[in-house]
Amino acid sequence: MADQTQRLLPRPTPETRHFWEGAQAGELRLQRCGDCGTAYFPPRPFCPKCSSRNVSVFAASGKATLYSYVISHIPAPGLEPPYSVAVVTLEEGPRMMTNVIGCEQTPEALTLDMPLEAVFEAQTDEITLPFFRPAV
Repeated sequence: MADQTQRLLPRPTPETRHFWEGAQAGELRLQRCGDCGTAYFPPRPFCPKCSSRNVSVFAASGKATLYSYVISHIPAPGLEPPYSVAVVTLEEGPRMMTNVIGCEQTPEALTLDMPLEAVFEAQTDEITLPFFRPAV
């Protein structure tokens, strides 16, 4: 039986390795299409807009705004309630699911469109997760 106190962690694949290596280095890495210019997330070997395989990896700013969230009061492996499950809009355009940390987990503290910044927390020697906190 799995340890219920440990957060469930992703398994990097060849397509996502750049993202996880970036997180370990304290960088949020996205991909951009060389043909249409679309920046996107999650990682994949082709552009979701035009299907081009002419894509490159770049370091994103780490800035975002809060697009949507729910506050969960249900325990989950490695997460102590209450905690937010959020979707943020990255400055570069894509959206990603994450947790907002570093503030109270209340509707008064988590306001839509609030500015956020990426922070990185090592979970194991191999996996560092990106989270977002209110921008200072």
